[in-house]
Amino acid sequence: MNRRQFILTTSTGALAAAAGAANAQAQMQAPWDWTAENGPASFLKVDTAPLENEFEKYPRCPYCGMVRQQWSHTRHLIVYDDDTVDGTCSLHCAAISLSINMDRGPKTIYAGDAGAEAEIKPLVDTADMAYVLNPAKAGTMTAHSKWAYGDASKAEAAAAEAEGTRIVGFDDALRAAYADMAEGTIKIRARRAERKARAASGN
Repeated sequence: MNRRQFILTTSTGALAAAAGAANAQAQMQAPWDWTAENGPASFLKVDTAPLENEFEKYPRCPYCGMVRQQWSHTRHLIVYDDDTVDGTCSLHCAAISLSINMDRGPKTIYAGDAGAEAEIKPLVDTADMAYVLNPAKAGTMTAHSKWAYGDASKAEAAAAEAEGTRIVGFDDALRAAYADMAEGTIKIRARRAERKARAASGN
């Protein structure tokens, strides 16, 4: 092979390799698509009638395992824009779902109406609800309760129960949930470290 043929052959091979790499790159899934199919929330299924037979389809919270019907006053049901649905026991666990589904926009977020008279609280669109943040009362999966109310007067009555209680919308309740989640995680890890240290020392 002369020099001219060698250069042509190697150049053609390099171009073919580059084209193949570009084609493979084009065929690769975008990170958000891969995560939707393989990530921690890949168990989510499409449900175009999420409010029908809710507890049969979403009996337990996927993040803590709690039975959602037993916590109907704090449960949440998130309907994402691809019609996948996530049912949680609380705003705390709904916050987890929202954080690991950043590329799924929430279409509707429902919450149990804590002020309803029924034993099993009905779900209401959180856009129409007021959250009562009560630092004096423990909530579901959190040290401070964050209950949602469909009736503004009942939210005000609940807020009058303790000093420091606030009435906020969903976004501010979500911010509070993340802040409490961080604080709770730090405290739990500290307590576990203390227990391990005592066990290691024999005390």
